Amino acid sequence: MASPPDLLLQNGRVIDPANSRDHTADLLIQNGNIARISPRISPPEGTDIIDVSGQIVVPGLIDMHVHLRDPGFPEKETIQTGCEAAAAGGFTTVACLPNTDPPMDSPEIVSEILDKARSADARVYPIACATQKMAGEEIADINALLKAGAVGFSDDGLPIESDAIMRALLERSASEGFAIYPHSEVFELTRGGHMHEGAVSKELGISGMPAEGEAVMNERDIELVRQTRGRLHILHLSVKRAAALVRQAKAEGLPVTCEACPHHIALTDEDVRIFGTTGKMSPPLRSKEDQEAVIEGLVDGTIDAIATDHAPHTNSEKLRAFTEAPNGILGFETALGLVFTRLVHPNILSLQNTIAKLTTEPARILGIEAGTLSPGKPADITVLDPHQTWTVDANTFKSKSRNTPFHGWTLQGRAVLTILGGRITHQL
Repeated sequence: MASPPDLLLQNGRVIDPANSRDHTADLLIQNGNIARISPRISPPEGTDIIDVSGQIVVPGLIDMHVHLRDPGFPEKETIQTGCEAAAAGGFTTVACLPNTDPPMDSPEIVSEILDKARSADARVYPIACATQKMAGEEIADINALLKAGAVGFSDDGLPIESDAIMRALLERSASEGFAIYPHSEVFELTRGGHMHEGAVSKELGISGMPAEGEAVMNERDIELVRQTRGRLHILHLSVKRAAALVRQAKAEGLPVTCEACPHHIALTDEDVRIFGTTGKMSPPLRSKEDQEAVIEGLVDGTIDAIATDHAPHTNSEKLRAFTEAPNGILGFETALGLVFTRLVHPNILSLQNTIAKLTTEPARILGIEAGTLSPGKPADITVLDPHQTWTVDANTFKSKSRNTPFHGWTLQGRAVLTILGGRITHQL
């Protein structure tokens, strides 16, 4: 593939948390890499120029929790369409979880995913199965999966119920440096539930999933971290007590990190009345108290990263009765607008902190070289217009699926230019 033309981004506000940079400057891309950042760069001959005055230039956004449905579910998403959707949302890097068909428990499946991703519009990092076939009974071949390119291990939407297996995984994590990414749920407490247990579930006559079903598993896993010093990353934290548990773990210096999702910031269980199955996910939309605790955790640093849990489903699946419809919501193409509208513009979360939670922090947790605008590094760059007001139209999504409750919402803040290795993958 021929190298993309050299490119000069002029007059943007460059924010790079990894290098404590926040000032107006030009950014020069040459041979697919970041060549220079400084005010008033004279463009070398043959350089394309884009004026980004009034816009923000940041490292390419990283989504550390996505479902690309490939291999196995091409009617929902493929690596190509998923990465196109990621680019449209400003993401240049994604970490995909292993609920594929077959599950990502072999080096061959990891290699297949990486091969398909070579021509895609985002870099893809596989998080492979923690146990064989995600059955929770035998640990997967960790060494072979790491060698094939896995960056971490998870059983995706299935909790690792065995204390002994989770302990063994964390012991391997402690010795080899990767993180374990469990879904936190105690099925004994949540089995048969389809939304958050509370006043709304009782009103609707739908069996609920109590907040403790998440927090109890967090409590167990953090205790195992105390014993093993393995690295634990808690996916899609959504309840108040879980945030308190992580806050205490961090105060103790334990290697525990976590993420929150835009839908848990923007919606509560009250919204299920309006959105029906497009508001059905796991963990479910929680109470207002839980939502406020998640936002507090983002502000005070308890919650390290923002991740979408992008989970495509077909229209026919989501049109089933609530108790029969699958869990999941699209995330790539609305995440930035939701975060800016709900957190940045109301001055709840600072712009710099927001960018860090979408770049440097996920890169640190995943252990990958990304999330920086350092000269010499690949030119993975996102240009944001923080003030662009736009209306979500799911019919224009790059994703193959349409399962979002945000269709028709007016948001403020959007990715207007996404660059991967110097190649423009999205431009408004």
